[in-house]
Order: sequence, then structure tokens, then C-alpha cells
Amino acid sequence: MSAQIIAREEVKALGERLRREGRRIVFANGCFELLHVGHVRYLADAREQGDVLVVGVNSDRAVAALKGPGRPVLPAEARTELVAALAAVDYVVVFDDLTAEGILRDLRPHVHSKGTDYTVETVPEREVMKSLGGTIHIAGDAKRHSTRDLLSEMARRARR
Repeated sequence: MSAQIIAREEVKALGERLRREGRRIVFANGCFELLHVGHVRYLADAREQGDVLVVGVNSDRAVAALKGPGRPVLPAEARTELVAALAAVDYVVVFDDLTAEGILRDLRPHVHSKGTDYTVETVPEREVMKSLGGTIHIAGDAKRHSTRDLLSEMARRARR
């Protein structure tokens, strides 16, 4: 496995160590319920923005709150392992908050990457990144891939 799965409590120390080493830190996050090509492209693009890519995976509780009943499809442990297996990813951490503000404050990345369903102006954590002196990068290809659409298509096919 190319990535290290770390505990939420280790994020601050990881950020401090990487900055001491002079590494440019990029943070990306998401639910990653059913890994698809859009996720792979998003994380590959995010990784190109720095030396180290740290990926935050929303906890089961957070996914349920964000996405609604019946979600997540896969538990956090499985989602984390899948994301960690991607070549672009250096570290993965599960976090329980509905936004990434707390983890950004602890990690203090140089870049916060979000998918193309956002603009720089609509990123919920933009003020936190501004206060940290970091930047926001919109990463990946146009949002033509989604877990919601995949689940709908699977349900449609199952009804046939």
C-alpha cells in the first residue's frame, strides 16, 4: 500500500513534520463511497499541486448527515483502504466533522483541493485557508461522475 492511514489525532504532528522537511502539503477530502474515475482524477490533480497529498475521508456519521438515509454504502474502514491504495495518495485520515475546517487548522496545508462541483468562492473552508495563508485549488475533471448517479443506475438495472 502506497499510503499511510493515520489517526485523526496524528494530523497536527504530521503537518508540523512535513513543514519542517520543507514539503508542500496538499489536502483533499470527500466521502469516497464508491470509488470511481472522478475520484481518481480529482486526487491525481490534487497531488500535482504539492509534494504530499493528505486525504480526509468523512466518517460514517458525517456521510449519513451529508448524504442522507442509507448512506454510506461502504464503511469508513473500507473507503479509507481504497483511497489509501491510490498511487497519488500519501496519507489518509478519517474525520468526523461535516466540514474540513478543524483538520485544516491542525494540518495547515499549503493547498486545499476541492472537486469541480465547487468554485473557489463556494468552498466551505475558504476562510480557514485564507487565515492559514494557503490557497484553494479546484481539482479534477468536470463533475460527470458521482456516487449518487452510480447508485441510481445500479438500482434502475436491478429493477429490470
